[in-house]
Amino acid sequence: MSEPLLEQASLDRAINDLRRDLLDEAGPRISTMRNYRFAILTYLPEKEFDLRLRISNLSDELRGKGWNVLSISLQQLLIERLRAEDPRVLESIIRMEHRLYEKDPARSLQYLKDKLTRYIEGADGIAKDVIETIDDFADSHPQHTHHTLFFLGRTGALYPFFRSSALLKHIDGKTRNLPVVVLYPGQREGRQALSFMGELSTDRDYRPRVYS
Repeated sequence: MSEPLLEQASLDRAINDLRRDLLDEAGPRISTMRNYRFAILTYLPEKEFDLRLRISNLSDELRGKGWNVLSISLQQLLIERLRAEDPRVLESIIRMEHRLYEKDPARSLQYLKDKLTRYIEGADGIAKDVIETIDDFADSHPQHTHHTLFFLGRTGALYPFFRSSALLKHIDGKTRNLPVVVLYPGQREGRQALSFMGELSTDRDYRPRVYS
């Protein structure tokens, strides 16, 4: 089997395994821990559009079976945060990044990391927006909470400023024990070790079940 076909088979298998566990007769079983209902679905970054199509199809199937499903774009959450900022602040950041890039691209990237950290990381970063989004959706769909699911996607758009392991730490215990699946562009190395985008150093700080 050629490499592209192997990659396709891997994605299909991950989606099918997730679907099977979500629709288990005893209820969703994406985690082996009762009060930790998180899972990670890995895929190669170049399969982003294939992944979106398959998640859309799975979401439609679940809704047809009475589920409440919400896809949360981390990219959109960041854009909304930046739009809420004073335009002059963003213009200043952009101008400085352009000037630094002309002299030293590495220094330019570090500058952006320093500036964007407060918008993304920590309990008051993207995690806060994820929690609020989940709360709002759960409040507006109070019925059948045992059939509610959240997909956290577009994580690749936050590369290289973001680690999903840190996000999971900050939302742990604050998602009403509803199942959350992180769509993770990257590579799995071993049982629980993941490399974001296949570029960052391997992160072994993961507890969720990994579908790959």
